[in-house]
Amino acid sequence: MLWIKTLHLFFVISWFAGLFYLPRIYVNLAMENDRAAQSRLLAMARKLYRFMTMLAVFALAFGLWLWLGYFYAAAGGWLHAKLALVAVLIGFHHGCGRLLAKFEQGRNTRSHVWYRWFNEVPTVILLLVVILTVLKPF
Repeated sequence: MLWIKTLHLFFVISWFAGLFYLPRIYVNLAMENDRAAQSRLLAMARKLYRFMTMLAVFALAFGLWLWLGYFYAAAGGWLHAKLALVAVLIGFHHGCGRLLAKFEQGRNTRSHVWYRWFNEVPTVILLLVVILTVLKPF
């Protein structure tokens, strides 16, 4: 099971790297007026989102494997809270995809300041998940 845990952590860390970076691209897209620069940023965002989705699938698959093989019988309330945060994170990932579609269609209505705040969501979720996983407070 240690190999599964290792792979789960690797894919979670990789997924989070994308979740941290993609909204930063959105900040730049919201500020950019040059068509060539917008096109380049959109290409970067599109490629990153596709890659992040693959990483998320692996992170979730290995997490499910861990849950079924390790924690199913012995888990406390901390795991339920963690799984709720994972659901929020999946929603955030999906929301990033919807925002990307709006940028591609030229229908973005949000400011770069909004995207700067949006960029902090995965940081807060990661902190809470780490606290729940390491401390198991309940």
